[in-house]
Amino acid sequence: MGNTCAKGKPIAHVSSSNFSGNKRPASKPRQDSNSSLQNHAPKTSESNVPVSISSSLKSFSLNDLKEATKHFRKENLIGEGGFGRVFKGWIDENTYAPTRPGTGIVVAIKNLKPESFQGHNEWLAEVSYLGQHQHDNLVKLIGYCLEGKNRLLVYEFMQKGSLENHLFRKGVQPMAWVTRVNIAIGVARGLAFLHSLDQNVIFRDLKASNILLDSDFNAKLSDFGLARDGPTGDNTHVSTRVIGTQGYAAPEYVATGHLAPRSDVYSFGVVLLELLTGRRAVEDDRPGFSDETLVDWAKPFLSDNRRVLRIMDTRLGGQYSKKGAMAAAALALQCLNTDPKFRPPMVEVLAALEVLNSSNSFSRTPPRPESHATKNSAGHSQK
Repeated sequence: MGNTCAKGKPIAHVSSSNFSGNKRPASKPRQDSNSSLQNHAPKTSESNVPVSISSSLKSFSLNDLKEATKHFRKENLIGEGGFGRVFKGWIDENTYAPTRPGTGIVVAIKNLKPESFQGHNEWLAEVSYLGQHQHDNLVKLIGYCLEGKNRLLVYEFMQKGSLENHLFRKGVQPMAWVTRVNIAIGVARGLAFLHSLDQNVIFRDLKASNILLDSDFNAKLSDFGLARDGPTGDNTHVSTRVIGTQGYAAPEYVATGHLAPRSDVYSFGVVLLELLTGRRAVEDDRPGFSDETLVDWAKPFLSDNRRVLRIMDTRLGGQYSKKGAMAAAALALQCLNTDPKFRPPMVEVLAALEVLNSSNSFSRTPPRPESHATKNSAGHSQK
């Protein structure tokens, strides 16, 4: 299913997560003249991912994927971005051989533009990280195709599309409070897993469009094109060029290029705010507020329990736990601390969410007649 384009502006580059049908405007590609995987290992300090491909991944031929998508037929197109196009396809559940539409299992097939240099780096990172690491809250990479200049990736198909779709797209049924809480927990589990690996992985581009939802609204992290190995030993960070999405990236990373697992914690705080408020990280289509981020707007409310309920998404209709909302807001505020040393690690964020969830602090409470108006107190109408 389709989804609206992310409102967050690119800092230097926006990755493309299209295997759920997330359509994005294409960026200008860079020339890429080589064809072998080894020759394409990025030669800058920006990429430190290994070039080996996991044996757990299926190697597809280009003809296989042409057949699975009916020669990349237009009606099977489910997304498009700077990386390339994404098509729906069908393969046998056991053999992974291409099948007729409606038979076997549905997959999402991402097709890299041959001329996209940056796209190849992202392709390589996807193959490396998702080939090495499997988790319930990471989207599953089934296989790849590397044939001449053709580079494709085959993923599990995520029926509900992106979180961005369900929070911001007009005409979509608003998500219930309990669904939002479960999504936050799923995202936290995925990040905590990455950060707890022996060689920790920084996701680096967490945002609503990179969180995909299965048929039961279980959240999975997608698009590892910008992921990066984290610091080792006594190092506190790795230094990179700044790439990501405005409104989600941690301020110290934007200012210095210093990247650490707690950079992801900040981005999680932004996503948690989006779940609470139903507002985008950056809303640049409203006159007078183009320079104000969601964090800038929400922070004065987050530290005051008497005011925090004023920023809750009015589409919830008051159907949420006030105690749970205040606890989630307090957790978001910790994640959004401008000093990364004072942000909790993701394992602690996850533990806090799970404790609150198990204690029924997040369970829904009926609205009181006076609890919500159609506008919040700051005068910002909810979409």
